[in-house]
Amino acid sequence: MNGAAFLDRDGTIIEDVNYLSDLRDIRIYDFAFDAIKIFNSLSLKVIVITNQSGIGRGYFSSEFVETTHGYLKDKLQKRGAVIDDFFYCPHLPEDNCKCRKPETGMIKDAVDKYNIDLSKSFFIGDSPKDVEAGFNVKVFPIQVLTGYGKEKRNENAVYTLNLYSAALFVKNILI
Repeated sequence: MNGAAFLDRDGTIIEDVNYLSDLRDIRIYDFAFDAIKIFNSLSLKVIVITNQSGIGRGYFSSEFVETTHGYLKDKLQKRGAVIDDFFYCPHLPEDNCKCRKPETGMIKDAVDKYNIDLSKSFFIGDSPKDVEAGFNVKVFPIQVLTGYGKEKRNENAVYTLNLYSAALFVKNILI
């Protein structure tokens, strides 16, 4: 069974621009490349778990989100950083779906698809909802202090400066 690094997208891998709707607005954090390479070197599946309520709000389409994920995957892979898959929730908060973080539907789908061992896995994100999602599936949650992490913190989380420092923290745990 595989361990995984479940990663939030906006505010963790890329700058959060509040409902990204144009590829020209994507700014991949410089440290994200090396961070993801560390997860790859640890043989962790790298799975992006992201709420994309902009679809439900009519700001952009699911096709745009898929194009965005293809673009990100390609940009990262060109620098040796491999993302295994992306899972996204298109729903609004009031839809009360089972996939929107902090619910666990997307994570459970990834676990089933990739035979992931949650006891060997981590959830890294900038939002308290990311931390809560990690707790909800009993993986080790880490909150980064980029994106929403600058302002909103979950006091039960381990904090790291950014995704790269989170990757180093994970590496120290696993080695």
